[in-house]
Amino acid sequence: MRVNVNFDLCESNAVCMGIEPSVFEVDEDDFLDVLQEEPPENLRPTVEQAARMCPMQAITIEG
Repeated sequence: MRVNVNFDLCESNAVCMGIEPSVFEVDEDDFLDVLQEEPPENLRPTVEQAARMCPMQAITIEG
């Protein structure tokens, strides 16, 4: 699984970070960082939930 973020759409509102903080983090400059671009398979349910819940639909998952 690979996590992709369209940073042109992303508003760094931290919904994804609230769902899966081991993969997504909004830094002190209010920019989203993807901490694990290829997270382990056991995180798939929460990573998929973060993608679904993104208000801007900026997160996609490959694989």
